[in-house]
Amino acid sequence: MSTRLDRQIAFLNEADKLKSVVRGTTLCDASRYENSAEHSWHLTLYAMVLADQAGPDVQIDRVIKMLILHDLVEIDAGDNPIFGSHDPAAVEVQEQAAADRIFGLLPNDLDNDLRAIWEEFEAAKTPSAQFAKSLDRFQPPMQNLQSGGGSWVTYDVTEDKIAEKVGAKIKIGAPRLWDYARTRIAAWFSAQS
Repeated sequence: MSTRLDRQIAFLNEADKLKSVVRGTTLCDASRYENSAEHSWHLTLYAMVLADQAGPDVQIDRVIKMLILHDLVEIDAGDNPIFGSHDPAAVEVQEQAAADRIFGLLPNDLDNDLRAIWEEFEAAKTPSAQFAKSLDRFQPPMQNLQSGGGSWVTYDVTEDKIAEKVGAKIKIGAPRLWDYARTRIAAWFSAQS
């Protein structure tokens, strides 16, 4: 019979596997692809540093919790780059099953609490979740701009495609961040022509 502490440690050990999930975005210096744990950590810094970009109803401490948890499901489901080709419905099924398994390692109270935070992020209905989703969409373009195009080059992405798939999500929770990104993205694409 496992104790509460055994279950907590089992979850933490399982979470370590996120360090092995390689993402489709490179580091800012383009030296290698980042892993999902690095991405989650970086997003928590984005939340703390860019908190002044959040609306008045956003709880930054809740946003940080969402961002540190949001990609844990990638341990089982893998990373699905926004510009990659995958079936969103199939990914959702995989991620729900991953959430069941991974959060299920925890004692029931923690399972319920952390799963609720993850579900809130996924639904993106609250101001905090919308800001968290905006940051999740804002960080990769900032890295792509630093790395000479990064995944935009890899996936042959157009400026319009970025506006559609990334900009629309950023605008919901952080419109000033989209304004900032949009001008820099436009300048990058203009310099490529």
